[in-house]
Amino acid sequence: MNYNIRGENIEVTGAIRDYVEKKIGKLARYFDTPPSSDVNVNLSVYNDEQRIEVTIPMPNLLLRAEVHHIDLYASIDLVVDKLERQIRKYKTKVNRKFRQEGSPKHIFAELEKEAQLENAQEETDDVEIVRKKQFDLKPMDSEEAVLQMDMLGHAFYVFTNAVSGTTNVVYRRKDGKYGLIEPNS
Repeated sequence: MNYNIRGENIEVTGAIRDYVEKKIGKLARYFDTPPSSDVNVNLSVYNDEQRIEVTIPMPNLLLRAEVHHIDLYASIDLVVDKLERQIRKYKTKVNRKFRQEGSPKHIFAELEKEAQLENAQEETDDVEIVRKKQFDLKPMDSEEAVLQMDMLGHAFYVFTNAVSGTTNVVYRRKDGKYGLIEPNS
């Protein structure tokens, strides 16, 4: 894995770099062949709170975790724990689906949609779009879309339904369950 470690309001020392690489490098044991992807690590400090964000894009999976903590080294440990849980959850789901359907491993689409709800601000009549993203939508079923949404830590996920070929959205409801939005035929 190639590490891209960046610090914001913090100097990334050799000790910090070694610790991050050592801890994140342990994730390689979950894969048959070590991932050759870039590992993007953002470290930042704001008001004595350490924040670490790790993104590992791979051909069939996007791993992403973010942790806020007072101690930098503890936050690194916690983010690695989150990534391990995501990998185990992904492998369990794929293996279960493989056993149930008898089909080869499904490849997840690389799609990231962010829904950032800002706290109540001044109401204006003007609509301001502050961010725009474009993605290729690849076919998958709603279960796979929910899994991908959870792994990304997002509130919703846009995908192409593999059965109907239409664009659908899965989202997390306030009660913790999931919803699916489909267009009318």
